[in-house]
Amino acid sequence: MEYLCYHRDRSGSLPLRDELLEAHWSYMDGYAKEMIARGPTLADDGDTPTGSIHIVDLPGPAAARAFAFDEPNYQAGVYRDVLLRRWRNLLGRTMWDSPAITTESSRYLVIGLGSGQAADLAVPPGRDDLIAYGPLLADDGTTWVGTAALVRAPDPGTARALLTPARYADIEVHNWQPGGRSS
Repeated sequence: MEYLCYHRDRSGSLPLRDELLEAHWSYMDGYAKEMIARGPTLADDGDTPTGSIHIVDLPGPAAARAFAFDEPNYQAGVYRDVLLRRWRNLLGRTMWDSPAITTESSRYLVIGLGSGQAADLAVPPGRDDLIAYGPLLADDGTTWVGTAALVRAPDPGTARALLTPARYADIEVHNWQPGGRSS
């Protein structure tokens, strides 16, 4: 089962986040085989972390909750909240397999939260600009509650246009960069 986990940073937590960087990476190393995508979201300055996104393939809800809430930054209070949802990988690949991951360009996390009839279930054109794409689902694994994507785009407005605005209560767009240990 695939899950999207978005930890949002608590205001003023950057020093603690920096202190726990190795613990965070070591924790994530334990999930390397399950990882579909990962990396920090960033403030408009392109440098200051605002959160951490992880898309993982795990055995079930208990494993997903353990992944999200046993994470060292969460345990230490770096994060103010966590969005944890079932997710379906419509691209069928990891971020490392995406052509958009190897170029230096602007990348974004786009999250649209909605209800009712599902929207944006078909992979949009421009697949080479998509790093990850799929519906957010309720715990039952079938009820649509939104859509999430990682995308290469020239600006936030172009990234936002990936989703059909009228179908969502809110669409968030965050600067994002691929994460993990430097090789």
